[in-house]
Amino acid sequence: MHSHYRTLLPALCLTLAGATTTVAAADAPQLSLDTMKSLTKELSSDAFEGRAPGTIGEEKTLALLEKEFSAAGIKPGNNGSWFQDVPLVEITAENVSPLVIKGAEQELSYQYGPQMVLYSDRVTPRTEVKDSEMVFVGYGIHAPERDWNDYADVDVTGKTVVILVNDPDYETEGLEGPFNGRAMTYYGRWSYKFEEAARQGAAAALIVHDTEPAAYGWNVVESSNTGPQHVADAEHGHMDQTLANGWLQYEVAEEVLAAAGQDLAALSAAAKKPGFKAVELGLKASVSFDNKIEKQLSKNVVGILPGSDRPDEYVLYTAHWDHLGRCGADETGDDICNGAIDNATGTAALVALAQAHVAAGPAKRSIVFLAVTAEESGLLGSESYAANPVYPLENTVGGVNMDAFSMTGLAKDVVVVGKGKSELDAYLERAVEKAGREVKAEPTPEKGFYYRSDHFSLAKRGVPMLYFKGGMDLVNGGVEAGMAAAKDYGENRYHAPKDEYDPNWDWGGTMADLRLYYRIARDLANSEEWPNWVEGDEFRAVRDESRAGK
Repeated sequence: MHSHYRTLLPALCLTLAGATTTVAAADAPQLSLDTMKSLTKELSSDAFEGRAPGTIGEEKTLALLEKEFSAAGIKPGNNGSWFQDVPLVEITAENVSPLVIKGAEQELSYQYGPQMVLYSDRVTPRTEVKDSEMVFVGYGIHAPERDWNDYADVDVTGKTVVILVNDPDYETEGLEGPFNGRAMTYYGRWSYKFEEAARQGAAAALIVHDTEPAAYGWNVVESSNTGPQHVADAEHGHMDQTLANGWLQYEVAEEVLAAAGQDLAALSAAAKKPGFKAVELGLKASVSFDNKIEKQLSKNVVGILPGSDRPDEYVLYTAHWDHLGRCGADETGDDICNGAIDNATGTAALVALAQAHVAAGPAKRSIVFLAVTAEESGLLGSESYAANPVYPLENTVGGVNMDAFSMTGLAKDVVVVGKGKSELDAYLERAVEKAGREVKAEPTPEKGFYYRSDHFSLAKRGVPMLYFKGGMDLVNGGVEAGMAAAKDYGENRYHAPKDEYDPNWDWGGTMADLRLYYRIARDLANSEEWPNWVEGDEFRAVRDESRAGK
């Protein structure tokens, strides 16, 4: 699970309770508990050193997956190879100057880390923003299908844009509004805001941090955006991006806007309404830093079970094989972040599912098993596959993503992240109903979890993707036990050395969830349907365009 969000995990990532339950198999294939246990244990052993890309841990993981996929009976998925190259670039900002902002009468200066963070996605040794005019662009959204354009009637070429976090209607109680009310859309994500600023020609983009709409504190912003950052390697070196992206502390943004004779609260209120016009601030921003650049080559693993009737139509399973590698040592001196739950469980699941699908015989459509790298660095492995797909995205029917299985025992419910976005929900509903469980929407849609795991790289290019997890309402202990287990994992294990294999885990919930993953993909692979995004979803237009004429 992506490292920018370590404080959010208890809301969704459920693990480790002592409950044991018996599970009634509903329409279940033979999914191997032994495979799940042995591979989760091996992948998260100290010998794999936390499975960081570009390390001995990667080499061991790739070798293990090649062996296990081959033994399961699926085929190498990339033109006879099990692997797809994922070239990465590690960029570390060094010698970062203060951010200096000049007005007509005063000069303000802010320190890197506690007051602002900045980095560059451009693969260049030096970044310099000099006397760049500043413009407040509200939420920084250009959404023609929603008749919303914060960049209307303003030219921000070479300028520094100041942007609010989340969507204009994030404070709405329900899910109705121009941007789905309380539920975050892609337009609310920081990644979208930086991408749009680049499309508009901005020199730099600064997001105003605010804990509630960001859904994490400044500590997460600072730890995630300082130190090494990773981007996919590209021929153009990402020179089409802004010179610099970053965040401002809320109080800093207040002070900057006050220097421009503006009030942040008043401008924020105005920016929530349709027809908001960007405001030229009459200020100039300057900042500079060096970039330490290191190139790495990592790999995705791709396997396929060819379809019997329509082998050129594809159903995807995705899970990330990587974790953090060596990390901050705990009180015992252990400095390996083993990533047992996150995501040795999902990686093992790819193998267990491959075994089950092979045993059942080919489905009508092909089923692809994709173990991606560099999720923890910003979904870079899935992004690399989606940008350079082995199988055409317009022929990819849809898929499911698996990231961190529950070890709390069986839950009565299943939590869908991004419920109501696509017609794939119907496949999940049918599978869950057969299993005698209940589908629930995620409790915190405003936090935008749908945009934070590997399925998103495919979704934003139009491929319908489903993402769900075992729920909170445990058969043994109810919601209280589920919440306690999630809190324990989030505080004590998530992205820490204690995310280790435990022989006392209760696998009942994991195996029940695994049966759902099997059934959904199997039904989709035997269907003739092409599920789409619902009308009005932000990914619908790109899917309609890619499928036009099919």
